[in-house]
Amino acid sequence: MAYPMQARFGISLSNRAVLFDWATTDGLIAAARTAEASGYFHGVWVGDNLLSKPRVESIVMLSAIAAHTATVTLGTICMASFPLRDPILLAIQWASLDVLSGGRTILSVCNGASERDGPQFAHELEVMGVKSNQRVGRVIEGVRILRRLWSEERVTHQGKYFQFSDVECLPKPVQQPVPILIAANPKAGQADEATVDRIMRRVARYADGWQTDATPVETFRQRFQIIREYAHQGGRDPSQLDSCLHLMVNINNDRERAYNEAETYLASYYGAGSISRDRAELWLAYGPPEAVIEKIQAYIDAGCTTPVLRFVSPDLSGQLQRCIEEVLPAFRVR
Repeated sequence: MAYPMQARFGISLSNRAVLFDWATTDGLIAAARTAEASGYFHGVWVGDNLLSKPRVESIVMLSAIAAHTATVTLGTICMASFPLRDPILLAIQWASLDVLSGGRTILSVCNGASERDGPQFAHELEVMGVKSNQRVGRVIEGVRILRRLWSEERVTHQGKYFQFSDVECLPKPVQQPVPILIAANPKAGQADEATVDRIMRRVARYADGWQTDATPVETFRQRFQIIREYAHQGGRDPSQLDSCLHLMVNINNDRERAYNEAETYLASYYGAGSISRDRAELWLAYGPPEAVIEKIQAYIDAGCTTPVLRFVSPDLSGQLQRCIEEVLPAFRVR
C-alpha cells in the first residue's frame, strides 16, 4: 500500500556543478530519473543565473530532464535572471517547456543579486542593461506580463519597463495557470521590518507561493503566516499558497565529515569564504539520517509544503540513494 507524504519533496540538481566537475549532465538526468522512480519526489528543480554564476542554462536543462521523466514537476530554484530576461521571449520558452513536459512546470522567480553583492553581479547588470534598482519593478511587471501572455489571445502592454502592442504568444502552456512562486530571503540585520513587510506583501499579491532558503525555522513560520494573512486580506485563498524551502543536505554517519564535505562543495559553488559557519548551519541538514530527518521535520511543522533537497556532495547518486532508503520513508503518513 502506498502512503501519502507529509509534504511534496523536490530534488535540486546543480546545473552549475557541471562546470567544476562535481556533476555531469548525464548524472543529473540519471538522478532525476531515480528520484521520480522512487515515488518519494514530487519535483525536480535546477538553479538559474546567466553571467554572474555560469551554469548549463536552466530552461535547456529542464527540457532535457523533461524528455527523460514523465510525472515529476520541473522548476527553477530560483530564476535569478528573471529581471534580465525579455518577458515575451521567456513566455514563449517557458510555455514551450510546459507543452514539452505535458504541463509539469513551476516557475520560481526572484530579483537576483544587486550590484552591491559583488563585482560579478554589477558587471552582469551592466552588460544586460538593467539598473540594480530596477530589479523589483521588472519582476513584478514581468510576472504580470507572463500571466497575460499565457492566458489572453492578444496582449497590449504599456508599462514602465516593457511596452508592446497586439502580441499573440504561442504556444500557450498546457497548465492554466502556470504556477509562479516568488523567492525571497530578507536577512536579519540587512533588511528592516518595513522592507520585510513589503516583500511579504509582494509574494501574497503576485505569487502562487513563496520560496526561500537559509531561514531560521521560527522565522519561516512567521513569514509564511504573514504571507497567508496578506493573501486572505487580498481576497485570495491562503490554503492554495505553496511554501518552498531549498535545503542543502549531506548524509553521513560522521557529522563532522558531513559538514566538511558540504563546506568544500559550497566553497566550490560560491567561492571560498563566501559562506559563514552560521549561514551554513542554517542552510544545511547534515549528519546521520536522524539528524537530517529532524531538521526537515522542523520546517514541515512550521508550514513548509515543499522541501527541496540539494545533495552537497560529489557522490550525488550515493547521497540520493541513502535519502530514498533512510530519510524520506520517515515522512510517509500512515
